[in-house]
Amino acid sequence: YQVAFISMDRLIYVLKSREYISKSKTRYNRITKSDLIIIDDVMYMAYEPQDAHLFFQFIYEMYDKAAFILTSNKGPVEWGKFLGDTTLTTAILDRLLHRSEILTFSEEQDSIRMKYRKALFNNQSVES
Repeated sequence: YQVAFISMDRLIYVLKSREYISKSKTRYNRITKSDLIIIDDVMYMAYEPQDAHLFFQFIYEMYDKAAFILTSNKGPVEWGKFLGDTTLTTAILDRLLHRSEILTFSEEQDSIRMKYRKALFNNQSVES
């Protein structure tokens, strides 16, 4: 199986530039040939309307062709404010959530990154 891992901001960049940057086109082709697409940090920032439409088109195109794993610190209910279009957000979520399993980590639980950081520093806080 082929797996692609990409952050949301990098995916948007690839989608926007695939027509005129050969490296982006190559990356896009690798992603679209993948059986599993992992998108990290979904909806951590607001996106321009054209970016949201590109993301929808990508999800629409890949809906029946690949499995997805998405990581986000925002629940699906909050995605509309980051995409700026509730109808488009509903269409994206409809496809993503149709045959999916949602794993939620509560805010009281430490993130996995923080869990391992604590192990490195013997539960001491990191000072800047």
